Amino acid sequence: MSQSPQGIVEALGHSDAFLAFQERLSLVARVDRPVILLGERGTGKELAATRLHFLSRRWEKPFLTLNCAALPEALLESELFGHEAGAFTGAAKTRHGRFESAHHGTLFLDEAASMPPHVQEKILRVVEYGSFERLGASDPRRVDVRLVVAANADLAELARQGKFRPDLLDRLSFEVLHLPPLRCRHGDVELLARHFAARMHAELGCPGSPDFSPEAMAALRTHPWPGNVRELKNVVERAVFRAAGKRIRHVDFDPFASPFPPLPPALSPDPAPSPSPDSTPVPPRDPATALPPLPASFPAALAVFEQTMLRNALAAARHNQRRAAELLGLTYHAFRGLYRKYARTTPHPEDSP
Repeated sequence: MSQSPQGIVEALGHSDAFLAFQERLSLVARVDRPVILLGERGTGKELAATRLHFLSRRWEKPFLTLNCAALPEALLESELFGHEAGAFTGAAKTRHGRFESAHHGTLFLDEAASMPPHVQEKILRVVEYGSFERLGASDPRRVDVRLVVAANADLAELARQGKFRPDLLDRLSFEVLHLPPLRCRHGDVELLARHFAARMHAELGCPGSPDFSPEAMAALRTHPWPGNVRELKNVVERAVFRAAGKRIRHVDFDPFASPFPPLPPALSPDPAPSPSPDSTPVPPRDPATALPPLPASFPAALAVFEQTMLRNALAAARHNQRRAAELLGLTYHAFRGLYRKYARTTPHPEDSP
Protein backbone atom coordinates (compact mmCIF):
# COMPACT_ATOMS: atom_id res chain seq x y z
CA MET A 1 0.00 0.00 0.00
CA SER A 2 1.09 3.57 -0.64
CA GLN A 3 -0.29 7.01 0.15
CA SER A 4 -1.34 9.42 -2.56
CA PRO A 5 -0.76 13.18 -2.40
CA GLN A 6 -4.37 13.59 -1.30
CA GLY A 7 -3.72 11.32 1.66
CA ILE A 8 -5.78 8.33 0.50
CA VAL A 9 -3.99 5.06 1.14
CA GLU A 10 -3.84 3.09 -2.09
CA ALA A 11 -4.01 -0.68 -1.73
CA LEU A 12 -1.92 -2.99 -3.89
CA GLY A 13 -3.44 -6.30 -4.93
CA HIS A 14 -5.73 -7.87 -7.50
CA SER A 15 -6.85 -11.14 -5.93
CA ASP A 16 -10.56 -11.75 -5.38
CA ALA A 17 -10.12 -11.95 -1.59
CA PHE A 18 -8.22 -8.66 -1.47
CA LEU A 19 -10.60 -6.76 -3.74
CA ALA A 20 -13.63 -8.02 -1.80
CA PHE A 21 -12.08 -6.74 1.44
CA GLN A 22 -11.32 -3.34 -0.09
CA GLU A 23 -14.88 -3.02 -1.33
CA ARG A 24 -16.33 -3.74 2.13
CA LEU A 25 -13.88 -1.29 3.71
CA SER A 26 -14.84 1.46 1.26
CA LEU A 27 -18.54 0.96 1.99
CA VAL A 28 -18.24 1.04 5.78
CA ALA A 29 -15.91 4.06 5.64
CA ARG A 30 -18.90 6.23 4.70
CA VAL A 31 -20.89 5.21 7.80
CA ASP A 32 -19.85 7.01 10.98
CA ARG A 33 -19.75 3.96 13.26
CA PRO A 34 -17.03 1.94 15.07
CA VAL A 35 -15.24 -0.78 13.09
CA ILE A 36 -13.22 -3.82 14.18
CA LEU A 37 -10.35 -5.02 12.00
CA LEU A 38 -9.26 -8.63 12.57
CA GLY A 39 -6.22 -10.16 10.92
CA GLU A 40 -2.99 -12.03 11.37
CA ARG A 41 0.27 -10.19 11.99
CA GLY A 42 1.61 -8.44 8.94
CA THR A 43 -1.69 -8.24 7.05
CA GLY A 44 -1.79 -4.43 7.16
CA LYS A 45 -4.38 -3.56 9.80
CA GLU A 46 -3.02 -0.06 10.41
CA LEU A 47 -2.89 0.64 6.67
CA ALA A 48 -6.50 -0.51 6.38
CA ALA A 49 -7.50 1.80 9.25
CA THR A 50 -5.70 4.70 7.56
CA ARG A 51 -7.52 4.06 4.30
CA LEU A 52 -10.84 3.82 6.16
CA HIS A 53 -10.24 7.24 7.74
CA PHE A 54 -9.29 8.97 4.49
CA LEU A 55 -12.34 7.54 2.72
CA SER A 56 -14.65 8.81 5.47
CA ARG A 57 -16.22 12.22 5.99
CA ARG A 58 -13.60 12.85 8.70
CA TRP A 59 -10.67 12.70 6.25
CA GLU A 60 -9.59 16.30 6.89
CA LYS A 61 -9.60 15.82 10.68
CA PRO A 62 -6.96 14.12 12.89
CA PHE A 63 -6.11 10.45 12.49
CA LEU A 64 -4.31 9.13 15.58
CA THR A 65 -3.03 5.64 16.34
CA LEU A 66 -2.05 3.84 19.52
CA ASN A 67 -0.72 0.34 20.06
CA CYS A 68 -2.34 -0.77 23.31
CA ALA A 69 0.26 -3.50 23.85
CA ALA A 70 3.16 -1.05 23.67
CA LEU A 71 2.39 0.72 26.96
CA PRO A 72 2.16 -0.56 30.53
CA GLU A 73 -1.29 -0.51 32.08
CA ALA A 74 -0.58 2.57 34.22
CA LEU A 75 0.46 4.68 31.22
CA LEU A 76 -2.18 3.42 28.79
CA GLU A 77 -5.05 5.09 30.65
CA SER A 78 -3.20 8.41 30.80
CA GLU A 79 -2.23 8.18 27.13
CA LEU A 80 -5.85 7.64 26.10
CA PHE A 81 -7.67 10.03 28.43
CA GLY A 82 -5.02 12.52 29.52
CA HIS A 83 -4.43 13.75 33.07
CA GLU A 84 -4.56 16.81 35.26
CA ALA A 85 -1.51 18.34 36.89
CA GLY A 86 -0.72 16.44 40.08
CA ALA A 87 -2.89 13.45 39.16
CA PHE A 88 0.05 11.14 39.93
CA THR A 89 3.74 11.35 40.64
CA GLY A 90 5.48 13.02 37.73
CA ALA A 91 2.32 14.68 36.33
CA ALA A 92 3.69 18.22 36.42
CA LYS A 93 1.14 19.71 34.03
CA THR A 94 -2.18 18.97 32.36
CA ARG A 95 -1.95 16.73 29.32
CA HIS A 96 -4.49 15.95 26.61
CA GLY A 97 -5.03 12.28 25.80
CA ARG A 98 -5.53 10.64 22.42
CA PHE A 99 -9.33 10.95 22.59
CA GLU A 100 -9.17 14.72 23.01
CA SER A 101 -6.48 15.07 20.34
CA ALA A 102 -8.57 13.04 17.87
CA HIS A 103 -11.69 15.20 18.37
CA HIS A 104 -13.82 15.16 15.17
CA GLY A 105 -11.39 12.64 13.69
CA THR A 106 -10.54 8.94 13.98
CA LEU A 107 -8.70 7.06 16.73
CA PHE A 108 -7.17 3.69 15.79
CA LEU A 109 -6.41 1.31 18.68
CA ASP A 110 -4.21 -1.61 17.67
CA GLU A 111 -3.77 -4.78 19.76
CA ALA A 112 -7.08 -4.02 21.47
CA ALA A 113 -7.18 -7.48 23.08
CA SER A 114 -4.44 -6.36 25.50
CA MET A 115 -6.48 -3.52 27.04
CA PRO A 116 -7.03 -3.99 30.82
CA PRO A 117 -10.63 -4.19 32.09
CA HIS A 118 -10.82 -0.72 33.67
CA VAL A 119 -9.59 0.89 30.42
CA GLN A 120 -12.21 -1.09 28.49
CA GLU A 121 -14.84 0.28 30.86
CA LYS A 122 -13.79 3.89 30.24
CA ILE A 123 -13.73 3.34 26.48
CA LEU A 124 -17.24 1.90 26.66
CA ARG A 125 -18.41 5.13 28.27
CA VAL A 126 -16.81 7.18 25.49
CA VAL A 127 -18.50 5.03 22.81
CA GLU A 128 -21.90 5.17 24.53
CA TYR A 129 -22.01 8.75 25.80
CA GLY A 130 -19.14 10.57 24.06
CA SER A 131 -17.65 11.70 27.37
CA PHE A 132 -14.86 10.79 29.79
CA GLU A 133 -12.81 12.26 32.65
CA ARG A 134 -9.11 12.92 32.60
CA LEU A 135 -7.08 11.23 35.32
CA GLY A 136 -7.33 13.36 38.45
CA ALA A 137 -10.40 15.26 37.20
CA SER A 138 -14.09 14.96 38.04
CA ASP A 139 -15.65 17.07 35.29
CA PRO A 140 -16.63 15.09 32.14
CA ARG A 141 -15.22 16.15 28.79
CA ARG A 142 -17.15 15.56 25.56
CA VAL A 143 -15.51 14.32 22.36
CA ASP A 144 -16.64 13.25 18.91
CA VAL A 145 -14.30 10.45 17.79
CA ARG A 146 -14.75 7.54 15.42
CA LEU A 147 -13.14 4.47 16.96
CA VAL A 148 -11.44 1.78 14.88
CA VAL A 149 -9.88 -1.13 16.78
CA ALA A 150 -7.76 -4.01 15.56
CA ALA A 151 -6.62 -7.34 16.94
CA ASN A 152 -5.02 -10.56 15.79
CA ALA A 153 -6.92 -12.50 18.45
CA ASP A 154 -10.48 -13.83 18.55
CA LEU A 155 -12.22 -11.05 20.50
CA ALA A 156 -15.50 -12.95 20.62
CA GLU A 157 -13.79 -15.92 22.28
CA LEU A 158 -11.99 -13.61 24.71
CA ALA A 159 -15.39 -12.11 25.63
CA ARG A 160 -16.76 -15.61 26.31
CA GLN A 161 -13.75 -16.27 28.55
CA GLY A 162 -14.33 -13.03 30.47
CA LYS A 163 -11.12 -11.43 29.17
CA PHE A 164 -12.87 -8.77 27.08
CA ARG A 165 -16.04 -6.86 27.96
CA PRO A 166 -18.96 -8.28 25.94
CA ASP A 167 -20.85 -4.96 26.13
CA LEU A 168 -17.87 -3.10 24.70
CA LEU A 169 -17.50 -5.70 21.96
CA ASP A 170 -21.18 -5.24 21.08
CA ARG A 171 -20.74 -1.48 20.76
CA LEU A 172 -17.59 -1.73 18.67
CA SER A 173 -18.77 -4.39 16.25
CA PHE A 174 -21.03 -2.34 14.00
CA GLU A 175 -18.90 -3.90 11.27
CA VAL A 176 -16.15 -6.50 11.60
CA LEU A 177 -13.70 -6.72 8.70
CA HIS A 178 -11.36 -9.71 8.34
CA LEU A 179 -8.13 -8.92 6.49
CA PRO A 180 -7.25 -11.79 4.13
CA PRO A 181 -3.91 -13.47 4.86
CA LEU A 182 -1.39 -13.43 2.03
CA ARG A 183 -1.68 -17.20 1.48
CA CYS A 184 -5.33 -16.64 0.49
CA ARG A 185 -4.59 -13.75 -1.88
CA HIS A 186 -3.93 -15.85 -4.96
CA GLY A 187 -1.74 -14.02 -7.47
CA ASP A 188 -0.82 -11.15 -5.15
CA VAL A 189 2.54 -12.59 -4.06
CA GLU A 190 4.07 -12.01 -7.51
CA LEU A 191 2.59 -8.51 -7.75
CA LEU A 192 3.78 -7.46 -4.30
CA ALA A 193 7.18 -9.10 -4.73
CA ARG A 194 7.90 -7.16 -7.93
CA HIS A 195 6.66 -3.94 -6.28
CA PHE A 196 8.90 -4.31 -3.22
CA ALA A 197 11.83 -5.45 -5.38
CA ALA A 198 11.55 -2.41 -7.64
CA ARG A 199 11.53 -0.03 -4.67
CA MET A 200 14.55 -1.72 -3.06
CA HIS A 201 16.36 -1.82 -6.41
CA ALA A 202 15.90 1.93 -6.80
CA GLU A 203 16.91 2.59 -3.19
CA LEU A 204 20.20 0.77 -3.82
CA GLY A 205 20.77 2.83 -6.97
CA CYS A 206 20.85 -0.20 -9.26
CA PRO A 207 20.12 0.40 -12.96
CA GLY A 208 17.25 -1.29 -14.77
CA SER A 209 14.53 -3.41 -13.20
CA PRO A 210 15.04 -6.37 -10.82
CA ASP A 211 14.35 -9.80 -12.26
CA PHE A 212 13.44 -13.04 -10.47
CA SER A 213 14.46 -16.42 -11.77
CA PRO A 214 11.58 -18.91 -12.24
CA GLU A 215 12.91 -20.93 -9.28
CA ALA A 216 13.03 -17.87 -7.01
CA MET A 217 9.53 -16.78 -7.93
CA ALA A 218 8.23 -20.33 -7.47
CA ALA A 219 9.75 -20.39 -3.98
CA LEU A 220 7.97 -17.11 -3.14
CA ARG A 221 4.71 -18.38 -4.56
CA THR A 222 4.69 -21.63 -2.54
CA HIS A 223 5.86 -20.21 0.82
CA PRO A 224 3.03 -20.14 3.44
CA TRP A 225 3.91 -16.58 4.62
CA PRO A 226 3.04 -16.76 8.32
CA GLY A 227 4.18 -13.13 8.59
CA ASN A 228 2.11 -12.11 5.57
CA VAL A 229 2.93 -8.91 3.64
CA ARG A 230 5.44 -7.67 6.21
CA GLU A 231 7.40 -10.93 5.92
CA LEU A 232 7.23 -10.85 2.11
CA LYS A 233 8.63 -7.31 2.07
CA ASN A 234 11.58 -8.30 4.26
CA VAL A 235 12.35 -11.44 2.25
CA VAL A 236 12.22 -9.64 -1.10
CA GLU A 237 14.29 -6.66 0.04
CA ARG A 238 16.92 -8.99 1.47
CA ALA A 239 17.04 -10.96 -1.80
CA VAL A 240 17.45 -7.78 -3.87
CA PHE A 241 20.22 -6.55 -1.59
CA ARG A 242 22.13 -9.83 -1.75
CA ALA A 243 21.73 -10.08 -5.53
CA ALA A 244 23.56 -6.72 -5.84
CA GLY A 245 21.83 -5.69 -9.06
CA LYS A 246 21.94 -9.11 -10.68
CA ARG A 247 19.10 -11.54 -11.35
CA ILE A 248 17.50 -12.78 -8.12
CA ARG A 249 18.08 -16.53 -8.06
CA HIS A 250 17.78 -17.28 -4.36
CA VAL A 251 15.47 -16.10 -1.57
CA ASP A 252 16.27 -16.69 2.08
CA PHE A 253 13.19 -17.22 4.23
CA ASP A 254 15.17 -17.77 7.44
CA PRO A 255 18.15 -15.43 7.87
CA PHE A 256 18.77 -16.95 11.31
CA ALA A 257 19.66 -20.36 9.88
CA SER A 258 23.39 -20.94 10.40
CA PRO A 259 25.43 -21.62 7.24
CA PHE A 260 27.69 -23.91 9.28
CA PRO A 261 27.07 -27.61 10.01
CA PRO A 262 25.81 -28.44 13.50
CA LEU A 263 27.92 -30.22 16.06
CA PRO A 264 28.01 -34.00 15.56
CA PRO A 265 26.19 -36.17 18.10
CA ALA A 266 28.03 -36.65 21.37
CA LEU A 267 30.66 -39.32 21.07
CA SER A 268 30.21 -40.38 24.70
CA PRO A 269 27.60 -39.85 27.38
CA ASP A 270 27.98 -37.12 29.95
CA PRO A 271 30.15 -38.17 32.87
CA ALA A 272 28.24 -39.53 35.81
CA PRO A 273 27.78 -37.12 38.73
CA SER A 274 30.20 -37.49 41.61
CA PRO A 275 28.71 -39.68 44.33
CA SER A 276 27.88 -38.11 47.64
CA PRO A 277 30.01 -39.15 50.62
CA ASP A 278 27.28 -41.35 52.11
CA SER A 279 26.16 -43.01 48.86
CA THR A 280 26.74 -46.66 48.06
CA PRO A 281 29.93 -47.16 46.04
CA VAL A 282 29.37 -48.04 42.40
CA PRO A 283 31.27 -51.10 41.25
CA PRO A 284 33.83 -50.52 38.51
CA ARG A 285 32.64 -50.88 34.90
CA ASP A 286 33.26 -54.24 33.31
CA PRO A 287 35.85 -53.79 30.53
CA ALA A 288 33.69 -55.98 28.29
CA THR A 289 30.85 -53.41 28.47
CA ALA A 290 33.03 -50.31 28.30
CA LEU A 291 32.25 -47.47 25.92
CA PRO A 292 33.18 -47.98 22.26
CA PRO A 293 36.59 -46.62 21.34
CA LEU A 294 36.85 -43.08 20.06
CA PRO A 295 37.59 -42.55 16.35
CA ALA A 296 41.10 -41.67 15.25
CA SER A 297 40.47 -37.93 15.71
CA PHE A 298 37.70 -35.38 16.05
CA PRO A 299 38.28 -33.94 12.52
CA ALA A 300 37.94 -37.46 11.10
CA ALA A 301 34.64 -38.00 12.92
CA LEU A 302 33.37 -34.60 11.74
CA ALA A 303 34.30 -35.43 8.14
CA VAL A 304 32.34 -38.69 8.29
CA PHE A 305 29.34 -36.87 9.73
CA GLU A 306 29.42 -34.13 7.06
CA GLN A 307 29.73 -36.62 4.21
CA THR A 308 26.82 -38.65 5.57
CA MET A 309 24.63 -35.55 5.82
CA LEU A 310 25.54 -34.50 2.26
CA ARG A 311 24.75 -37.92 0.80
CA ASN A 312 21.43 -38.19 2.65
CA ALA A 313 20.35 -34.69 1.64
CA LEU A 314 21.25 -35.26 -2.02
CA ALA A 315 19.33 -38.53 -2.03
CA ALA A 316 16.26 -36.90 -0.44
CA ALA A 317 16.42 -33.99 -2.91
CA ARG A 318 16.90 -36.35 -5.87
CA HIS A 319 20.35 -34.85 -6.35
CA ASN A 320 19.12 -31.27 -6.75
CA GLN A 321 21.81 -29.32 -4.93
CA ARG A 322 19.70 -26.22 -4.20
CA ARG A 323 16.98 -28.37 -2.66
CA ALA A 324 19.57 -30.36 -0.70
CA ALA A 325 20.98 -27.11 0.69
CA GLU A 326 17.49 -26.09 1.88
CA LEU A 327 16.97 -29.48 3.56
CA LEU A 328 20.22 -28.99 5.49
CA GLY A 329 19.39 -25.41 6.41
CA LEU A 330 22.41 -24.14 4.46
CA THR A 331 22.78 -21.42 1.89
CA TYR A 332 23.52 -22.68 -1.59
CA HIS A 333 27.07 -21.27 -1.42
CA ALA A 334 27.76 -22.98 1.93
CA PHE A 335 26.46 -26.25 0.53
CA ARG A 336 28.65 -25.93 -2.56
CA GLY A 337 31.68 -25.37 -0.34
CA LEU A 338 31.05 -28.62 1.51
CA TYR A 339 30.24 -30.41 -1.73
CA ARG A 340 33.54 -29.40 -3.29
CA LYS A 341 35.36 -30.36 -0.09
CA TYR A 342 34.21 -33.97 -0.44
CA ALA A 343 33.80 -34.07 -4.22
CA ARG A 344 35.64 -37.37 -4.55
CA THR A 345 33.33 -39.23 -2.21
CA THR A 346 30.01 -37.37 -2.49
CA PRO A 347 29.32 -36.68 -6.21
CA HIS A 348 26.62 -38.39 -8.16
CA PRO A 349 26.17 -38.37 -11.93
CA GLU A 350 22.65 -36.95 -11.54
CA ASP A 351 23.63 -34.02 -9.28
CA SER A 352 22.18 -30.73 -10.56
CA PRO A 353 22.67 -27.17 -9.28
